Parts: sequence; C-alpha cells; structure tokens
Amino acid sequence: MSTSLPASRTSVSVHDLGEGIAEVRLDEPDRFNTLEAVLVEDLHAVLGELAARTDVRVVVLTGAGKHFCAGANLHGHGAAPGGDGSRAVPDWMSVQEHIASLVTRLRSLRMPVIAAVQGAATGGGFALALASDIRVCSDDARFNAAFVKIGLSACDVGVSWVLPRLVGASRAFEIMLTGRFVPAEEADRIGLVSRVVPRAELLDAAMEVARAIAEHTPFGVRMTKQVMWSELEIPSQAAGLDLENRTQVAAAYTEDHREAVAAFLEKRPASYRNR
Repeated sequence: MSTSLPASRTSVSVHDLGEGIAEVRLDEPDRFNTLEAVLVEDLHAVLGELAARTDVRVVVLTGAGKHFCAGANLHGHGAAPGGDGSRAVPDWMSVQEHIASLVTRLRSLRMPVIAAVQGAATGGGFALALASDIRVCSDDARFNAAFVKIGLSACDVGVSWVLPRLVGASRAFEIMLTGRFVPAEEADRIGLVSRVVPRAELLDAAMEVARAIAEHTPFGVRMTKQVMWSELEIPSQAAGLDLENRTQVAAAYTEDHREAVAAFLEKRPASYRNR
C-alpha cells in the first residue's frame, strides 16, 4: 500500500497532517483561490488520486491566504475539457460541468471531507464548502450564493440541493434570492457549520474533528458517509432502514469490527487493517 500522498499541483497543494489526515489546499491566494480552469483541473486530479486511497482516512479542504474561495474567476475561466474557448453555449456547458462535477468528486470520496473555511466562501467556493461532509469556520468567515448577483440563477453547483437540506427551504430561499453574505455566527446558529473558532485556531479545530473520525474503522466511516448522503435522496424511511440493515450486516463481518469490539472490552487502543 502506498503511503505517499498525491503530488501537489500548480494551484492545489497536498500536505500530510499525520494520523491518516491529508490537507488539500486551494493555493492561489493572490487570486483568492478563484475557480479558474487550472485550479479546477488540479483539484479534480488530486481528488481523483485520493479516491482509491486506503491510507488517507480524512481530508481537510482549505484555502490559502485571506479567503477560502471567492468562486468563479469573472475575468475568465480558461479552457475547460471538452470546450473550445468560444463561449458559445456548448463551450459554456463544458465550463459549467467542469466546476459542478467537483461536487460529485467530493461526495464519492470514501473518506470524509472537512471544509475549514476562512474569509469568503462565495459562489463556487460556497458550493465546495456545502459539498464537503463537515464544515468548520473561522470567526471572520462569510458565505453567499453569489451567482444571483451577476445575473445568473442562484441554483448552481449543487447549492440548491444541499443548502435547503442543511438550513431548511425558507432560509435557503432567502439566502439564495438575496445573495447576501451569511456571517460565521449566523452560519453556526442555522446549522450551516458545526463550529466557529478564532482564525488562528481553524486548522487545529479541523484536525480535532478529523482525529475523532480517524479513530474509527475505515469501513465504518466510509459506510457512514456513503449511507448518509444516500439517505438524503431516499424517498421513504422503509427504504432507508433496508439500506442501513444491509450496511450493518456487511460491517459486522469485517475484521476491523471484531478488533474494535475486542479493543473496547480490553480497554486498549484498536489497530485497524481495513479488512
């Protein structure tokens, strides 16, 4: 099993934080980590390489500099895969899909993603935070669905699907239709984030959550993430129970489950093998 993390890219860096935790950092601080073509492609590449990893237990998604991610680069996206740069409708669709498919990348990762958000998470940056499994933020963080402010629909990059499930439809409508910024305190109060900390403590707070997750069996964590996202789409409680039942039986037959029980009874740290 490989123990080396994916290589850093031009616009996205990768850092080993120890204990099976990897930091994926949007690394264009002079541009406020805007989602232009190179950064989007680099993030796709890094997440794609992480997807098959078993040695990485948790990913912390961060942004370098003052802001987490200021959304789309309004000066131009650059060439997206499948596009020709013409900015005709088919080319714009290639750009749109290039960015929006990051949501699918984040969801399909077997390990949880914690977004550690400072400064602005606006537009596409808001979408990346929402597509992560957990959000912690600094006390200077602020979030908005900026698309409506530039003549587009606020329903973009998965925001209209995730946001109402986190904060309720009425609040989501108001946030999306006004395009206003939601400050950190409000984000915490309405359930958009799980905690708010001083800016200097942001990475430590994300690491605290990541360590708590990494203490558990890889398969149990993987199935919790997968089933939780699926439950958001399942139309009935009966179907949800059926999915949970099958997942629990599968987990009960893993070696790591037996090790977890033995370690608990023997009052010792567990040693998992992802088997």
